[in-house]
This record gives sequence, C-alpha cells and structure tokens, in this order.
Amino acid sequence: MTMWRPDSSLIRRPAYLSLADQIARAIHDGRLQTGARLPTHRRLADDLKLSVQTVSRAYEELIRRGLIAGEIGRGTFVQTQRPEPDPPYLPERLGEVIDLSILKPVCEPMHLDKMKQALGWLAENLPASSALSFRPNVVFPRHRAAAVEWLRLCSLQVSALNVSVTNGATAGMTVALMAAAPPGSTVATEAIGHHTLVPLATYLGFHLQGLPIDAEGLVPEALDEACVHADIRAVFLQPSVINPTATLMSEARRAALVAVARKHDLAIIENDVLGPLIEHRPPPVAALAPERTLYVTSFTKITVPGLRIGYLAAPDRFVASVANRHLVSNWMATPMVAEIATRWVQDGTALELVEWQRAAIRRRHAIAAEVLGGVDFRSHPESLHIWLPLPGGRAEDGFVSQARLQGVAIAPGVSFRTSDAPWTPAVRISLGSTDEAELNVGLGVVAKLLLADPEHLLLAI
Repeated sequence: MTMWRPDSSLIRRPAYLSLADQIARAIHDGRLQTGARLPTHRRLADDLKLSVQTVSRAYEELIRRGLIAGEIGRGTFVQTQRPEPDPPYLPERLGEVIDLSILKPVCEPMHLDKMKQALGWLAENLPASSALSFRPNVVFPRHRAAAVEWLRLCSLQVSALNVSVTNGATAGMTVALMAAAPPGSTVATEAIGHHTLVPLATYLGFHLQGLPIDAEGLVPEALDEACVHADIRAVFLQPSVINPTATLMSEARRAALVAVARKHDLAIIENDVLGPLIEHRPPPVAALAPERTLYVTSFTKITVPGLRIGYLAAPDRFVASVANRHLVSNWMATPMVAEIATRWVQDGTALELVEWQRAAIRRRHAIAAEVLGGVDFRSHPESLHIWLPLPGGRAEDGFVSQARLQGVAIAPGVSFRTSDAPWTPAVRISLGSTDEAELNVGLGVVAKLLLADPEHLLLAI
C-alpha cells in the first residue's frame, strides 16, 4: 500500500469495522489494486494511533469478506475477489430433476394464456409514450396511480408521488438499500434472511449484520443492543412469510421493532413481495412507521413470473434519493410490462390470479403435510415454501447432494445465512416450482432421506 493510506479522522466506532470499511472502499474504487501489500498490523496501528488488536480485527473482517489474504512469512495482500456465491436454486433444470430449489408461484397453462391475451391487447393498445419516450415522468404517472390502488390491497395508503415503479422486487430492494445505506454504513437484518443481501453488501459497500431471530422473526432487543454497539443506519425486514423460515410476524412484534427504529433513527426496508397473497396478516411495517419505511412489493411471485414489475413506496425524506438511484441503476422500469401490470390491477386480473394462487398453494401445503407427516418443519398455509431443519446430526451439504443424486433439487439453508452465529443445518423446499405429482415424488425422496441413517448417507455421496 504505497500510495493510499486510511484516514484516521474518518474512523468511527466500532473502529475495527470503520477501518475495514475504509480499506474495502479503497479496494472497490481501485485505489488499492489486487496484489498490493498492506502494512503490518503494528505499523498500521502506530500510523493510525489504534491498538494492534483493532487493526487485527479489521484485517480479519476483510479476510472474511474475501478482500485480502495473509501469506505466512510474506505479509497481507489485496486479493482478487472470491468467486461469486452460488445461488440457492438449481441454475438450470437438467434431465429428470425435480426442481424444488427455485421459489416461484404455482403456474398452469392458464397463466401463459393470460399473458398471451395481455400481449395481444397490448399490441392493439400500446400508448406511444411506452414505446417512444425516454422520460419516466412522461411514461409512469398512470402506472403510479395504479400502484396506489394495488398498495391499498396490501393495506398501505400512500401518495402516487411516493411510489416508484421498478423491474420487480430485486430492483426495488437494491434501490432502497442504495438510498438508505451509504457505503461504509451498517444494515441489520435477520440472521436467516434474503439470499442476495450478502453479495449486495459487498457490491454496494455496506456492512451487513445478521441478528438473532425467534418464532416471530427479528428480536427487537437484539436490534436495540446492536444499535448501541454499531453505527447501524437501516434494518431490512421480511415480516410476512417470504423469509426463509416462513415466519409471519405479529403486529406487536412489528410495533416493537418500529419503536427501536424510532429510538435509533433507523430507516426500515420492508420486503413484502407476497402482498395480498397472505390473508389475515397484520398491517405492513410501512403502515406503522410510514415516515421511515421503504416498502417493496411485486407481482412475480403472486401472479405470473414474467410480470417483472414491482412498486417501491418511500417516505418523503427518501423520495429524491430513491428517484436518483433508480435512474442511475435502472433508468426506469420496462414500460410495456408496466402496461400489463396496470391493466391487470385495474380490470381485476391481478387480484384474481392472487386468489387462485392462494388456493393452489394451500393444496400444496396439504400434500407436504401428508408426505412429510411426523417431520418437524416450518411453514405457513400461504407460503411458497417450507423450511426444514435437518434432524439427527445430518450435514446440510451431504443431504442436499444426496437429494440431488436421487433427482431432487432443494436449496441449502446456508444460502440464507447472514450471521456467523451457531448454525442449525436446514433446507428450503419450494412448493410451487413443479406440478403436484412431481411435488409428491420430490417430497417423498426428502422424507426417505430423513429416515435414513446419516452415516449411510455420508458413505453414499
């Protein structure tokens, strides 16, 4: 590190994390190149007037992020980024594999027919602005009005001026994180959370802190304590069944988390992609704390996967930053897909598909309950998946590999891990990604593996 040096005046508590974030930003920005040698722990400690232990912890954090590597006898060096993390789902369906790894809604020929009909309508009714305009403020006023109507079905009252139309939930949550969590800041979330959060933290330059959860989701006391010891700027929540453990957070728990967020002035990012699919749910967190919550929802997991449109509702203080970050990362959502979403919201097709999906997924849960009878798994009657902790000392990677060898793909639980806390091996199993006959067979394979001797499974791999 011959040119760039950390700036001691920018170090905040906790100092090790602040130092690690400074070095990480320098690596991401190219000020520290791959192969650059970092100072020894003692030299950097002396330069910055820090303890050697603080520098050591900072280097350990950077090693954990895959940004540096220590070589015995030579020193510590910036290294090429580690390989991209594997997705929790099967990348491509091959042969006769029953794919229960990808989280998707139940789909039948009816869904393709609906899309074909919508595309036929669009061919006859496409507005000139949707085909010819580069200006979001020309294309999207009608779509924001439809968004307000849909968000009302999600139990959220917002102004059209506070809504951004996005290319699905992933784009929405990325923009929300960019707006609420500047590089170097810390975002808290559930210890078992969204599988894209860990790589997003690396790409966007914020620190992710996974916190303890219980049967209702994130523990408020854990969030409160974390805010005392770290400069947390935002908390990312999935309170309504879309989280890996299929947890529906109570209204009391939501209110308790809101109280902590207000106490420490945290932004809240709420991922609610299932929206009205979940009947009898409490109000969204955004309804309890509209002044600080960035609310994300979409259509892909509750209507048709190809309807890649979502809505991001932001408080007044975040509207400008959301708009700017959406422009630089997406410019605007795809107008022609937005046209279909708006039509379906206004003519009732979207709600009709949601109600159909609710009935279909409840049937899938009945199948799971029958095939996995006696197995302790976590679910909700309207979740698209189940969460299955592995009993009897079974190794997660071995269990997933053995299922794959028997023609069934399931998602390893570690893909959703955001914390280094002690881990209970588990798998996530999608209920909507195949037809009912294949689901029955796939769950049967899982049930047989659970009954097998774990040592025999290990020998068979």
